[in-house]
Amino acid sequence: MGQGESAKPIVKPPARSTQGWRQSPAVKWTLMAMFVLLFYFSLAPHVIPETYDITEGVASEKEIKAPFQIRDEKATRQAEEDAAAKIDPIYSIVPLSNATLVEQLFYRIEQLNLDDQVTTDNKVAIYRSEIPGKYDAHIDAFITANKGKGTFSDSLVQEMENVAKDQRYTIPEETFYKMPQLKSEQLSEMRSVAREIVRKLTLEPLREAETARTQVAELVNASTLSNRTEREIVQELARFAIMPNRFLDTDATDEAKALAKQNTQPVVFKEGDVIVKRGQTITPDLYKLLSDSNLLQDKTSYWPQAGLLILSLMSVIVLFVYLHQSGGFGGLRPKYSNTQLLMLLLIFLINIITIQIIALIQTDSVPYAGYLAPAALGAMLITLLLDMHLAIISSFIFTIMGSIILNPASNTLFDFKYGFFVIVVSLAAIFSIHRASQRSAILKAGIMVSLFGALSVMAVLLMTEQLERMPFIYSVSFAFASGLLTAVLVIGLMPFFEITFGILSALKLVELSNPNHPLLRKLLTETPGTYHHSVMVGNLSEAAAEAIGADGLLCRVGSYYHDIGKTKRPNYFIENQSNMENPHDTIDPKLSKSIIVAHARDGVEMLKGHNIPKPIRDIAEQHHGTTSLKFFYHKAAKQAEEQGIVPTFTEDDFRYPGPKAQSKEAAVVGIADCVEAAVRSLRNPTVEHVEAMIAKIIKSRLDDNQYNECDLTLKELDKIAQSLKESIIGIFHSRIEYPEDVKTKE
Repeated sequence: MGQGESAKPIVKPPARSTQGWRQSPAVKWTLMAMFVLLFYFSLAPHVIPETYDITEGVASEKEIKAPFQIRDEKATRQAEEDAAAKIDPIYSIVPLSNATLVEQLFYRIEQLNLDDQVTTDNKVAIYRSEIPGKYDAHIDAFITANKGKGTFSDSLVQEMENVAKDQRYTIPEETFYKMPQLKSEQLSEMRSVAREIVRKLTLEPLREAETARTQVAELVNASTLSNRTEREIVQELARFAIMPNRFLDTDATDEAKALAKQNTQPVVFKEGDVIVKRGQTITPDLYKLLSDSNLLQDKTSYWPQAGLLILSLMSVIVLFVYLHQSGGFGGLRPKYSNTQLLMLLLIFLINIITIQIIALIQTDSVPYAGYLAPAALGAMLITLLLDMHLAIISSFIFTIMGSIILNPASNTLFDFKYGFFVIVVSLAAIFSIHRASQRSAILKAGIMVSLFGALSVMAVLLMTEQLERMPFIYSVSFAFASGLLTAVLVIGLMPFFEITFGILSALKLVELSNPNHPLLRKLLTETPGTYHHSVMVGNLSEAAAEAIGADGLLCRVGSYYHDIGKTKRPNYFIENQSNMENPHDTIDPKLSKSIIVAHARDGVEMLKGHNIPKPIRDIAEQHHGTTSLKFFYHKAAKQAEEQGIVPTFTEDDFRYPGPKAQSKEAAVVGIADCVEAAVRSLRNPTVEHVEAMIAKIIKSRLDDNQYNECDLTLKELDKIAQSLKESIIGIFHSRIEYPEDVKTKE
């Protein structure tokens, strides 16, 4: 398993002395009880029918809602009046042949201009009187022609006359003086332009003529007319010819209101409608209505409550059994501490709240809004922050709760459609995110959730007998949007959980393994030998950790940072002493010990300064445990013997301050660190030498009680040794001689 395949985020268990509430059985059972309460009270409003203890003639202390449809006669009559009031005024579209009026106007102008017997002043006077008259005559002729056919009602005719009179356009006086100057050729082109403009502006329903008239100038300027006088006359005549074509029909409106009353459905209290408001007095009719609806608390029944409590307990038992059998609550160091259990409770709470919010906007008219619920949110967070298998178990619980909470019907407890949707998107989220190594993978997983969610909804709806087009489109669209909403919420919530609970997810670990991180760049540039050593330790520890089921990615990244403290005094560590004397040869052994030991403490301080998560800091602090620096101890003892001085120190004075490894990961990194350094010191290593060396290092630490505070077993130590041997042979294969090679040389 590589970096991208780690699926076990780590919450670093604290030292045994500081465990406190994190491993307290009382806290654990309290959290399990909180799970029961969460499930019970989340489902209670959707499962337990509510009854009311009220008295006739007394004000109700509660708001009472209808559990099913109840007819209300008084409200029905009021609804008829409301329905009539909601009828919008009816307008009729009556084309008044505006383009015909344009033709008439230009025909009259052309005819009059061709008459040489009429003076210009007389022509102006004729235009001033005849043109407005043609407007009135045109309207009257149109109305008269259609009125006899029974096309228009009396109210519509009156409306047309009033509107035509009120919105009549007055042509400026100077326009009449310009008209006699027009030639037939000009009038022909002007007629065509004016007719097209009027036709275009009166194609749509027009209630106010002024609305269209304001657009005339722009259209005229865009026309083929180039003469200014021609454009001005066309503008004025086009405005004059434009008339409204949308008129209020009072008679039709009254008929529509009467029909609306007839078609009004009886008013009923639908499911969820308020029957009695808080503080409202219970009248005899209202009391009878409630009694007939079985909403009175004549006899209290606790069976629904008992059933819901059993369901909640069963859900928690499923969680508990999985956590227990997976080692979550057992062993020297349980897989899941109370911190993680609290985080799991918070994830359940967030997921249920998001589903409840969507349920609030879900109504009888838009039941498909339930598909918008980010139901995969909890499964995705649990996969990223805790465990994939725990997420699968939780998904089935989310499915049960989602099918109850999102169920819009009152006659059934579960809604299969929403339950199927929840389990599909949850499983899609789990299997698409559990190998995530970058935060962009969350968005990709969200897209997969969107696709599978939309497909699941499509499959269920296509199998129904009655399939309506728009609800189908909305349902599939909401299901698709649910996945994207889930991805957005997960991206937003991940930093919160990582910081609040000290979670070191796989995504965060991969980010920290980037060589461009300031500390890793510092390690590479200032201590290249230590950097190479750290990379090699990372390779060894990752394989060894995965061999025993520990977190390999944490071991790899922890190895990159475990010796970062050496950057403070790089020349005092042998891997960085290329082509130079060893400074430890000339200084006191006790000082050498202090310098060497300090790198663990210095590393922790540097990691804190760069906000590196605690699990990685713990590896840097604990990878040496309380092991002894025997070389410097023996050197100091030898110097004291040569000087004839009785040593005032013991081997314990030359030990690392610790603490000992508190987790499997810290222990594995410590073993890999020691093994890598030892292998590097071998000149002609053989497989037997490597195997013996690894066994010696592990046995030495075991005899030194370095693993007393972590739950490594002897079997796991054997697996670590085997993994380290295989890794070293693979890495140093060109240097390690196999038994056959040795035998041949001999």
